[in-house]
Amino acid sequence: MAAGERSYDDRDEVPLVGYATLTATFAAGAVLFAAVVRRRGVRLPDRIPPWDVVLLGAGTFKASRLLSRDKVTSFVRAPFTRRTEDIAAGKVMEEPRGRGVRRAVGDLVSCPFCTSVWVAGALVGGYALAPRAARLVCAGLSAVTVADWLQYAWSWTEQKAEG
Repeated sequence: MAAGERSYDDRDEVPLVGYATLTATFAAGAVLFAAVVRRRGVRLPDRIPPWDVVLLGAGTFKASRLLSRDKVTSFVRAPFTRRTEDIAAGKVMEEPRGRGVRRAVGDLVSCPFCTSVWVAGALVGGYALAPRAARLVCAGLSAVTVADWLQYAWSWTEQKAEG
């Protein structure tokens, strides 16, 4: 490194090449999807009703939380992350491990905000190809989100009643 030149981060731990690889993979998936849609002659919707946007949003929220935080999906994240703590409601906190692409994937799969972009891409793609099936999947994920909130409300009510 030349005098006065600094790396992107102080500890040189940010996997920029890994991030670029993931970004290229996402973009390639979008291009492949567009090619398949065009080849099959699928007519994309002119507009998406607001209710469907809400349903896709709730489904994206829940699926990204399931993939990035649930104990039962930790087997998906395990090659790329290390568990740091168990938190309430069957959730875990993890940190990425490794270097390069492995580290970048660890950052992706341990972050519900990051994972949501990929999940939204998949759900919107599903919506374009099979809207009824995508709505059904999103309705199921949304039902789980409502159930989660009801569980939290029930627990809070019990705690208040017990003093």
